Amino acid sequence: MVRVRFAPSPTGMFHVGGARSALYNWAVARQSGGTFVLRIEDTDTARNRPEWTQGIIDALAAIGISTADPAFEGPYFQSDNVERHRKAALQLYAAGRAYYCDCTREQLTERTGSEHLGYDGFCRERGLEFAEGRALRFRTPDEGETVVEDLVRGKPIFPNSAIEDFVIARGDGSPVFLLANVVDDLDEGITQVIRGEEHLSNTPKQQLLWGALGARPPVWAHLPVIVNEKRQKLSKRRDKVALEDYLGDGFLPEAMVNYLMLLGWGPGDDREIMPYKEMERLFRIEDVNTSPAFFDVKKLTAFNGEYIRALSAEAFIAACAPWLTEPYAPWGAGAFDAGVFATVAPLAQTRLTLLSEITSYVDFLFLDEPVFDEASWAKAMKPGSSELLRNVRTAYASAIWQPDELKSALTTVGESHGLKLGKAQAPVRVAVTGRTVGLPLFESLELLGRDRTLARLDAALLRISQNQTSS
Repeated sequence: MVRVRFAPSPTGMFHVGGARSALYNWAVARQSGGTFVLRIEDTDTARNRPEWTQGIIDALAAIGISTADPAFEGPYFQSDNVERHRKAALQLYAAGRAYYCDCTREQLTERTGSEHLGYDGFCRERGLEFAEGRALRFRTPDEGETVVEDLVRGKPIFPNSAIEDFVIARGDGSPVFLLANVVDDLDEGITQVIRGEEHLSNTPKQQLLWGALGARPPVWAHLPVIVNEKRQKLSKRRDKVALEDYLGDGFLPEAMVNYLMLLGWGPGDDREIMPYKEMERLFRIEDVNTSPAFFDVKKLTAFNGEYIRALSAEAFIAACAPWLTEPYAPWGAGAFDAGVFATVAPLAQTRLTLLSEITSYVDFLFLDEPVFDEASWAKAMKPGSSELLRNVRTAYASAIWQPDELKSALTTVGESHGLKLGKAQAPVRVAVTGRTVGLPLFESLELLGRDRTLARLDAALLRISQNQTSS
């Protein structure tokens, strides 16, 4: 029975690298009829916060890993197993597989002549017993090698002579991460450990611990590191890495899942846009490559645009809802008209790459005055724009208020100024919507209505006049 685990620490926002690892574990569990175990590694009491634990559960749910699914088990909390960790440490000591050490870092440096060399085994045969301040070290074999069975990386070999006698319990008796992780995996019956490659260097030590505790180690799979455009490992100090931030910017969870699944793996053909269920069916951990995976935000954004366009009209309107209310919406309470938005939504849906962009596309419909974007104004309001806008206002005062008629009227005015429609509509668009880019102009004017359109043209003419006077 396949049992995989995802074991994050509740010390911050949910990293996209963690999301990728969780999805790969989820795919392995689901396609094999196995179990996905969520374990919260919460023993770092100085940094843990309860809200981060809930954040992990919520983030997993957002990418389709639900606690209600039969494949899901947990969450378990590492802090609940501390006594078991202590017993395992004492078990290793009693079996002669670990010994107490009172060496300080300064003493080790003095003996070896370097701050960077590993532990030299000085206390191996001193027969020290437990006392406050004495760490417990695992006695690694002096000869032979440790072979790691890795589904992604083959069989990395680690000479035992190169593995120092590492600490498994601190001077106060509390077990360190390496031992706690192994004991939890053992107790929870984990058969495969799928995690980031930064943990590969710890794996021979953990494998030795598994053997010393009388158990067969799991099968390992170490996933490629995720890097930014400079090919540096994604860092929360330098890069945008929180899944919550991407979702908050308007990336659809389905698009995030699709993109994250492809960071190190592919289905073997030219397809990239595909639903998770199909990727789950095709996924094989053995097909994950070892090369660093580039987190390409531009590509992710393109994926998101595809997913937005594929939504039904109802689903698109529902997905936009958070950005049409406070704190995102710039208009006041009661200004939003759901009926107007439902009419304009299909026009916006084909243009968005992020759901958060919806506000700037439709705000002109719900604000008393359009936003003033200085760059858009400078680009559109060229010499002669005042006369053009006056003539458009005159034409629109009596035009039939339908898109085709409004377009025809503007075309006629533009021709009288020697302008094609594309050039003629630029100052009109900025006067009415505030921006040079937006929804189809004439459908927008129809929804805005004659009175509001004429009032905005008047306001633009006044601004032009005031600017000319001040200059």
